[in-house]
Amino acid sequence: MGQLFSHLFGRYWGRRHARIVMVGLDGAGKTTILYKIKLGEVVRTIPTVGFNVETVVRGGTHLTVWDVGGQEKLRRLWRHYFQNAGGVVFVVDSGDRDRFAEAAAELKRILFECELRDAALLVFANKQDAPLATTPAEVAERMALRDVKDRKWHVQGACALDGTGLTEGFDWLCREISGD
Repeated sequence: MGQLFSHLFGRYWGRRHARIVMVGLDGAGKTTILYKIKLGEVVRTIPTVGFNVETVVRGGTHLTVWDVGGQEKLRRLWRHYFQNAGGVVFVVDSGDRDRFAEAAAELKRILFECELRDAALLVFANKQDAPLATTPAEVAERMALRDVKDRKWHVQGACALDGTGLTEGFDWLCREISGD
C-alpha cells in the first residue's frame, strides 16, 4: 500500500508545475509552436482571437502554456494572462524583418509588467526555414536583449513546422524555472 501511495504521489504531486504565457505579433507562429510541442504535429491554425491553453509535459515539469492572440487590438489584453507566470515565450517571425521594431516595442512593454518581474524569457526566433531568415544572434540584437539585465533570457532559433529548436527552447525554460 505504501508503494502505491508513493508511486501515485510521485507521479502527480512530485512534478513541478509552471504557468507560461506565449505572446508575440500576429503570424509569428505561436499556435503552431504550441501544438507542435504538445502533439508532435502541425495542425491547421487560424489567427487566434483570445487564447489557446494546453498543458505540456517536459521532463518532470507540467507547463500550462497560454498562447495569446497577437493582433494589435488584442495586445493590450496580454497583461491579463501574466499573473503567476514563471516564464514568458515571445515568438518572433525571423523572416519578417519589417516588423522587428514593432516586436521589440511589444517585448519591451511587457518586460516592465510587475507580474512578469520574476519570469524567465525565452525568445523563439521562429521560421528559420524562411529565405533570408534573421539569425538568433541578430534577433537578440534587434530586440535589444543585451539591455535586459533583470532576468534570465535565451534566444532559440526554431522552425515550428518541423520542430527544430522547440525542444531545446522549452528544455531551457524548464531548467530556468526549476532553478536546475
